[in-house]
Amino acid sequence: MSGRVDGRVALVTGGASGIGRACAEKLAAEGAAVVVTDLQDAKGAETVAAIEKAGGKAAYLHHDATDEAAWARVIAQVKADHGRLDILVNNAGIAIPGSVVEMSLADWRKQTAVNLDGVFLGCKHAIPLMRASGQGGSIVNMSSVAGLKGSAILAGYCATKGGVRLFTKAVAMECANAKDGIRVNSVHPGIIETPIWLSILDPGAPPGTNAPPDLDAMSSLAVPLGVKGLPGDIADGVLWLASDESRYVTGAELVIDGGLSVR
Repeated sequence: MSGRVDGRVALVTGGASGIGRACAEKLAAEGAAVVVTDLQDAKGAETVAAIEKAGGKAAYLHHDATDEAAWARVIAQVKADHGRLDILVNNAGIAIPGSVVEMSLADWRKQTAVNLDGVFLGCKHAIPLMRASGQGGSIVNMSSVAGLKGSAILAGYCATKGGVRLFTKAVAMECANAKDGIRVNSVHPGIIETPIWLSILDPGAPPGTNAPPDLDAMSSLAVPLGVKGLPGDIADGVLWLASDESRYVTGAELVIDGGLSVR
């Protein structure tokens, strides 16, 4: 099957690497014109170049997802360039691990600003443009398995991703009540091979070492399917939620974790 989002306009935040890049590439491969936003300008340009080399349509915009004025500028640019917005993937996110008794308020607020405020601002500013077309749309908010279950060293991250989970459901109901045709769902990745793990130290590593966890070893122990996931696994789920194949799905949680959350 191809052309599953043919002719649609998609905006992917944090699209320069990891899951965001995979989502941008997948949506473009299936026919969408994709606007990639991020703070990593060089990597953003690389993502756009890869999409264009593969025959897709894409553009990159520098974008701080925590800045409301920046959101207004991005949405205005999307409107100027495309006249509409059909798909929003609120993917930008960070992880700041650590004990709750040691985490600084500044780090707590930084994580909340990116992971939760950024999702709020995306929905706030994208929905009016989606509604203007009269054709509805799909919003996909990136949560995490950490939004479903707790982790001893990720209290702040869990709080933000749990917030995304219920915020998504509330916005889904708001759009449903408005009869605007906009569906809003969350995606909950498990152990996926992405750069975000570089910020999370292996709790089992010897003292004095600063190594990220071994995802293969971690997955073999914790994931029922026994293997880690890849960004493309998440992108496949996002594509489904963005397409008409999920026309009757809103306010849902799409968990893509190899069974991790049910063990």
